[in-house]
Formats: sequence, structure tokens, C-alpha cells
Amino acid sequence: MLNAIVIGAGATAFMDLASVVRARLGAPSPDYGLVGRWLAHAARGRKSHEAIAQAAPVAGEALIGWGAHYLIGVGYAALLLLAFPGWADQPRFMPAMLIGVGTVLAPFLIMQPGMGAGFFASRTPDPSVARQRSLITHALFGLGLYCAGLARLLVFQ
Repeated sequence: MLNAIVIGAGATAFMDLASVVRARLGAPSPDYGLVGRWLAHAARGRKSHEAIAQAAPVAGEALIGWGAHYLIGVGYAALLLLAFPGWADQPRFMPAMLIGVGTVLAPFLIMQPGMGAGFFASRTPDPSVARQRSLITHALFGLGLYCAGLARLLVFQ
């Protein structure tokens, strides 16, 4: 479990740092406050919205969203470690990328439809651009898994 926490939090932080760089290059930054709003509404029974940005704000939505963002990253790292036994002791690039890119299915099939963006971002102004951004973000998460796995080896062994 400790490996999943270290690797998942490290990979998520890597993805967030990459988002800062991408924002300076003109790409929009993810709004985890809206994720928190969606999760808070879902916990109260409303799982889908026409447009989550227009739903009633929720106290602490940014904290909820950012917390969920990191918990989900830890969960995906746990999935990597379960799917590829021994990976933490010998991090390999392809399994990390497979999990990282594969995680894009969750927003495409669950989060985006629930927040009003449609399946595979089909209700966004430019679905192909939205899909590309999601794929890049999740590929960066996969790269972050690999880097965090290597860093864990350097720091904890």
C-alpha cells in the first residue's frame, strides 16, 4: 500500500506539474473544483448534469476535487502494482504507460458524461481536441507512474 501511495501521489504530482507547463503553452488547465462539485452532487444523489459549471457550487468543492484527484492517482498506482506484480521493484515503461493511457476511459465513460460533456467528450465544442487533451494528460500520468516508480527505488532502497 505504501508503494501505491508514493507512486500514485508522485505520478499525479508529475501530471499536475506537466499541466502547469502546458497551461503556459496555452492549453487549458483542468478544474478539479468542478470535479469536486460533481462528486459532491453525486454523493447527494445527482449523478449527471447538463453542465457541471452551471450546477450549484458546493462548499469545499476544490478540496474535494483535489483530494479525489490524488486518491484516484493512488488507486491507479495500486492497479498497476496488482496487474504487474514486482513492478515496484523493477519499474518498466510500457506497463506504466498502459495503465496511464488506459485510465482515460474513466473520464471518457464516467466523469465527462456525468459532468455534461458527453461520452468521449462528444458534447464539447471540439470533441477531437478535448479527447486529445485527455489522452495527453493520461499519457503524462503514465510517464509519471514510471518516473515515480524509478524515484521510489532511488529514495527508498
